[in-house]
Amino acid sequence: MLLIFRRFKFVFMKKVFIVLFLASLLFFSANCSKNNPDQTANSDAPATPLQGFTDAETAFAEGNKFFDDNKIDQAIEAYEQAVKLNPDFAEAYFKLGISYQIREKENEKAALDDANVMPTPEGSKEKIRTKDSEKAFEKAVAAYKKILENNPKDDAAIFNLGRSYDKLNEDKEALKAFREAVELQPDNSDYQTELGKILIKLAQYYEAVRVLKKALELDETNLLAEELLDKAEAGSSRMSYSEREAQKLRDKANSNILTNANLANTPPNTNLPANTRKPSNTKP
Repeated sequence: MLLIFRRFKFVFMKKVFIVLFLASLLFFSANCSKNNPDQTANSDAPATPLQGFTDAETAFAEGNKFFDDNKIDQAIEAYEQAVKLNPDFAEAYFKLGISYQIREKENEKAALDDANVMPTPEGSKEKIRTKDSEKAFEKAVAAYKKILENNPKDDAAIFNLGRSYDKLNEDKEALKAFREAVELQPDNSDYQTELGKILIKLAQYYEAVRVLKKALELDETNLLAEELLDKAEAGSSRMSYSEREAQKLRDKANSNILTNANLANTPPNTNLPANTRKPSNTKP
């Protein structure tokens, strides 16, 4: 009988020890959580949220880092802070629009919803932009135009204005901007390439061939220009004789316009005899 009692006592004490041990573990774990609240809070948290920036350029630079690392949500947050700090930050609006585009394409619902441009009531030419990317590109257009009000010959701003219009499918406005950028910097291969790209989009293949050949002359390593040139030549070969001739005439007219514009900006040759020197257009 005594042996049975001792055995029962041993089993009972063993169970009590296990219960006390488990209770100690739970108490220790709870204290750790209290002492380290950040650890618990961040255990299931998403990627580190951005701190509030006080400088637009810093926020923009941080957004570029996230963009390069394909962290699109963080890039969007940084770009949004940049344009909030500087509402005229054209480049930040443009990169914000591209980031929104990437996120929209990843969203299946947005990809299936063909709502790039929804027409307003019949008879109105105004367009309603429904996507975040479109709204950002519209703000980029406004910001680049503001830059050009103070410096109309800023070729980089004109070029990026064309890119913003292109993103909004405003093809004619994009074409106009790219032509102007090329006029200001005819030796810029990137400008020539974008001009050739929009010409292909508008089915103006003959001029696109000439422009893209120029882009490759300026930069033989321009792979995009090489790829686009193949498309332009293929498109040109599908055109009828009359269509090609019509495009040749338009191309010649555009070249004359650029030539005349360049001549207008060229100072007169003061070495010419007085009777052959062209009169200045300057009004008194």
